[in-house]
Amino acid sequence: MCGIVAAVSHRNIVPLLVQGLERLEYRGYDSCGVAVHSQGLRRARSTHRVSELMEQVSTEDIKGYTGIAHTRWATHGVPAVHNAHPHFSHGPKVDASNSSEGRVAVVHNGIIENYEEIKTELESKGYVFQSQTDTEVIAHLIDSLYKGDLFKALKEALPMLRGAYALAIFHKDEPQRIVGAKSGSPLILGVGESETFLASDAMALAGVTDQIVYLEEGDIVDVHAQSFIVEDKLRNVVTRDIKTVTAHSGAAELGPYTHYMQKEIFEQPRAIADTLEGVKGVVPDLFGLNAAAIFNKIDSVLILACGTSYYSGCVAKYWIESVAKISTQVEIASEYRYRDSVPNPNTLVVTISQSGETADTLAALKHAKSKGMKHTLTICNVSTSALVRECALSYVTRAGVEVGVASTKAFTTQLAALFLLTLCIAQAKNHLSVEAQDQYLKEMRHLPVALQAVLALEPQVMRWAEDFVLKENALFLGRGTHYPIAMEGALKLKEITYIHAEAYAAGELKHGPLALVTDAMPVVAVAPNDALIEKLKSNLQEVRARGGVLYVLADADSKIENAQGIHVIRMPEHYGLLSPILHVVPLQLLAYHTACARGTDVDKPRNLAKSVTVE
Repeated sequence: MCGIVAAVSHRNIVPLLVQGLERLEYRGYDSCGVAVHSQGLRRARSTHRVSELMEQVSTEDIKGYTGIAHTRWATHGVPAVHNAHPHFSHGPKVDASNSSEGRVAVVHNGIIENYEEIKTELESKGYVFQSQTDTEVIAHLIDSLYKGDLFKALKEALPMLRGAYALAIFHKDEPQRIVGAKSGSPLILGVGESETFLASDAMALAGVTDQIVYLEEGDIVDVHAQSFIVEDKLRNVVTRDIKTVTAHSGAAELGPYTHYMQKEIFEQPRAIADTLEGVKGVVPDLFGLNAAAIFNKIDSVLILACGTSYYSGCVAKYWIESVAKISTQVEIASEYRYRDSVPNPNTLVVTISQSGETADTLAALKHAKSKGMKHTLTICNVSTSALVRECALSYVTRAGVEVGVASTKAFTTQLAALFLLTLCIAQAKNHLSVEAQDQYLKEMRHLPVALQAVLALEPQVMRWAEDFVLKENALFLGRGTHYPIAMEGALKLKEITYIHAEAYAAGELKHGPLALVTDAMPVVAVAPNDALIEKLKSNLQEVRARGGVLYVLADADSKIENAQGIHVIRMPEHYGLLSPILHVVPLQLLAYHTACARGTDVDKPRNLAKSVTVE
């Protein structure tokens, strides 16, 4: 979601700020901007891409040694230049010393929930608002409290703010100083040679510095070129470790592919292989030093996640209950924290997130812990993320940088990690024989080869995509472990093609969705040759009897044939419990090629963001 880059240096920092924004583009945004101290405050803002902002900065010759930059994903106020960050405060209109020159500059990730009441109070003092954002109140509030020390003004302002924020702020009267704060949104500090940075994540600083300080919840920072001070939520000066973090900007290079999503779909065999590298057996220590003891204690599993990660958790529920034989519940993180639940201290709370910074998932985890559920584990793609730091156990997938907003390789690597977790819990509960363990591990090691064979089906999927181009609605069906795969396929189609798509457990067709079926609505069915295949065939006949057109992903021996109104792609092999990892890939390709044919922005679909760091 929104991205922050800020710096105090003894060189022109603008090129580094804009470069940092480019590296944060993967998070999703609809406007961007940069502000610097240059004998006062100057800024440039745009509702186009960062590349256009770079041209604007060059044309207007904006330079400075202290600056802040931002990519905004709109929450309050439409995407427009006047709503783009950085926001300035020019002081109250009634202030006789006021001029048109900005006094305070602010960038902000998060949401200020009580901004309206603060705005009303500030307007009564003469402050004039230029935007519809919640962020502008922070600029005016800091200005109203400023008495020559920006850090003190920040400390006075923060107790008045209710909500989530990561902040970077500077003042025209203190040209070599930036202050920052973190509460509910990610913010890191980068330490360079005679320069110091703030950023949303280490990727923004790749190639600039690898010395990173991970700020903790409630921290505030006072940043100068050659020094910084961190205070914790109790406002005690604290020392935070400086860690060497390698953030590979080169991992995000497009290479020979047309879009990042296409590149990431084809990276899945390698991503799975990397995620499973070093797995020699079913060893609980893969998840942490205390994993064996925790797995022995637990009697249930609670999975908390959002979006695509939620669907991976839904697949894992089938796996864990089938193989490990313990009760598993999957909750949408944004719902779990706001309902009355029955806590069980013997539950393993599993969070799943690509970024490890998903606000709703972090909040749900904290809620579960507050209820006494201390056995926590995360499946995440970023080893330095907040979820990894907050959970007792973790398994870090190795999908690499995922730029496309619609998740692909992060999803399949999550599934691989979750299946490994299933085996470890099953072993701890004495439900996994040595023979079964060896067979499952053999199948997991074969996944990269099996995925390559599935990717070879791309030309057939492209022919399906030609039929979907002019459609505005689609239905996806699955049963058992493949019902969540149908949901993921529908989500992918929605995200990047803007075709309305819904997924149903196939047995639910006759309970309502059949009313929608006509020859104008394609019906995609995930049809592995498993115990439910005959039931699924009956559901497909229900569609055909109503004139529906079927697109079926079938195993070779499922005896589902191409016919009038039935289009079949045969999967290379049946893969048992692991088949969801294979069946999702053609659905990713279907969404991708349909989006290409419709001319949508594949990697940056409208209204969406990669890293959802607001509630």
